[in-house]
Amino acid sequence: MTHPRIGLALGSGSARGLSHIGVLDALIEAGIEPDVVCGTSIGALVGAAYVAGKLAGLRHWAETATWRQVVRLMDVRLMGGGLIDGKQVVALLRRLGIDAPIESYAKRYAAVATDLASGREVWLQTGPIHEAVRASIALPGIVSPVEIDGKWLVDGGLTNPVPISVCRALGAEVIIAVNLNGDLVGRRFDKARTPPPAAAPSRVTTELFRRMLGQLPGARPEQAVEIAPDLLPQVSSAPGYLDVLANSLNIMQDHITRTRLAGEPPDVLLVPRLANIGLMEFTKARQAIAEGRHCVQHALPLLKRYV
Repeated sequence: MTHPRIGLALGSGSARGLSHIGVLDALIEAGIEPDVVCGTSIGALVGAAYVAGKLAGLRHWAETATWRQVVRLMDVRLMGGGLIDGKQVVALLRRLGIDAPIESYAKRYAAVATDLASGREVWLQTGPIHEAVRASIALPGIVSPVEIDGKWLVDGGLTNPVPISVCRALGAEVIIAVNLNGDLVGRRFDKARTPPPAAAPSRVTTELFRRMLGQLPGARPEQAVEIAPDLLPQVSSAPGYLDVLANSLNIMQDHITRTRLAGEPPDVLLVPRLANIGLMEFTKARQAIAEGRHCVQHALPLLKRYV
């Protein structure tokens, strides 16, 4: 007997997407290896590492990266349509060996991006895999858009946050989907909850704003330490800049995801609990990966019914 062709749809979610590594680890250990992998944003990045056979290298980098190493990926350029240019992310992918043409890999793969002009989703299935990932992770307001085949592309989460439809189009018979945003909307600003003590701005985000200020005429980079608390997540009634940006994206993607899941449900939907991991908290990789593994282990009885 041959097993059904398994598709894995890896959703968007910025730093929370490192949980995809744990999801893949647990699936492989259970003998469930996807034949088709489609990803949006961080899902495209982790999915690319898997199809390229470099998941272990990405896991090692994620679990051992210090805040300084994360900051090195943030090549700030305010004139490029985003805070971060993205070249250092591409360089990291190439160092990890995630850079061959998509069509050269044994497993089917597609990264989802969005055409900035038409608003349509774009499925990147050919060409260098690191370029496809770069387009898919172009989070509006954070990472600058990228031009491919004459189109300016941004994050696929704007149109297809959990690419189930792409998996099905690429021939998957059983689809496992991972939604990273299922437990986020409505929690952070719930006034009924007792707010936690105020936390200091993270080193990663403070350094990001220091670099931003360094590019402004007449600005002093050392002002970042003073300004960052007004831009970062707050516990008062007034949200900070990144709170507004992150939660606005969460709300939008949550609505799109719910609508698309209603019309094209997967066979198994995994929803890791990641509400305590922020937009840029890539140094919480171990926690995210562990939650990804736990999510799969909890769903194994259901998964075994399909595969």
